[in-house]
Amino acid sequence: MSSARAAASQPTKLLIVDDEPAFLNQLRLALQKDFEVWAAESAEAAWTIVQAEHPELVTLDLALDGASPESGFTLLERCLAFDPFMKIVLVTGNDNEANALRAVDQGAADFFGKPVDVAELKVLLSRVLALGRLERRNAALLAQLGEEHRLGSLVGRSQAMRAVFRRIEKLAAVDIAVLIVGESGTGKELVARELRRLGPRAAKPFKKIDCGAIPENLLESELFGHEEGAFTDARVGKRGRLEMAQGGVVFLDEIGDLPFPLQVKLLRFLQEHQIERVGGLEVIDLDVRVIAATNKDLAGEVRRGRFRQDLYYRLSVGDIELPPLRERREDILFLAQFFLDRYVLAYGRGRLAFSARCKRALERHDWPGNIRELENRIEKAVVMASGRLLDEMALGLLEPAERRPASLREARRETERQTIRAALRGT
Repeated sequence: MSSARAAASQPTKLLIVDDEPAFLNQLRLALQKDFEVWAAESAEAAWTIVQAEHPELVTLDLALDGASPESGFTLLERCLAFDPFMKIVLVTGNDNEANALRAVDQGAADFFGKPVDVAELKVLLSRVLALGRLERRNAALLAQLGEEHRLGSLVGRSQAMRAVFRRIEKLAAVDIAVLIVGESGTGKELVARELRRLGPRAAKPFKKIDCGAIPENLLESELFGHEEGAFTDARVGKRGRLEMAQGGVVFLDEIGDLPFPLQVKLLRFLQEHQIERVGGLEVIDLDVRVIAATNKDLAGEVRRGRFRQDLYYRLSVGDIELPPLRERREDILFLAQFFLDRYVLAYGRGRLAFSARCKRALERHDWPGNIRELENRIEKAVVMASGRLLDEMALGLLEPAERRPASLREARRETERQTIRAALRGT
């Protein structure tokens, strides 16, 4: 038996962390047929096991000292720092849902309430385990690409993308607003996250708000927050995304859809680094970097009176333009192979490859949905694959005329037309 096969046949290591011995033993007995189970009643004992055994899965009760959940939060943080792909599931009482949600926000995979339904817990553990393994494989794929063909999670080997990589690296180090411009599906949010990852705010919050997806009457509150009683449903005060991003980065997606009155408030924040919540009088000082993105021609929107010129100038001090996929065709097959490798691993489909005709179709297609469309088509093709080769039909890349079988007479006429065209080109 090969070492790889032997490793695959070994049971997954699961660490159960709970300070109730009876519950700990019950869970261990219920799960030991499916996992190699380790158990710990304290954060210290759990940390020792994590370092020695490298479990892929952990179930964790936050309140390990009987009252405060802080020891559990500390253990969660240490485990994820030790292995970012480790999947940690909170097993908690119904009265601790707020802490469970906080833990998920800090990196836990999911949470499960007591009393535990073992069958449901097994399904949940299997799901998060598969996710963790997929993340590991994706990280390995990225590592294989070589530094010159990627920047973090961004992939590309064309001159256009190398220029984008260089611009991201330069702007990441300068703490100014950045405007990312590109068609839908070109990877604007990935660029925003790379700017944060490479900059001095990497360990601070990253908060996103889609300016085009939230109704205008709610968008101001989402962005700037509100005080209790500010409007009919404001029963309690709420921090906005700008406050929540304190010290870090706020990503304003589709900034071109921001209503004109809110453009004024955003400009004031960019100038003064201060906000007031809706319905509030207190001036709140903030240290937040703003990264915005749009698929619109904002200069044109300024000319048409739909976007403030002064806000446009503030945002575009640092600008990054992402080329559409059709303008960097040398990246198409490179990206296609990257996504094929990713989803073959994700769905366990064995070896798959593109046929020669499929490669030509990939390069010929205009990709109006850009990278998002390419990834989506390849994922669907991998899921539905029945053989070793993916053809253009599997990716849905046949032109309408190509989808209809031609009669012998039509085929002969087309051949004659092509022969005549070739002869004319030669004269």
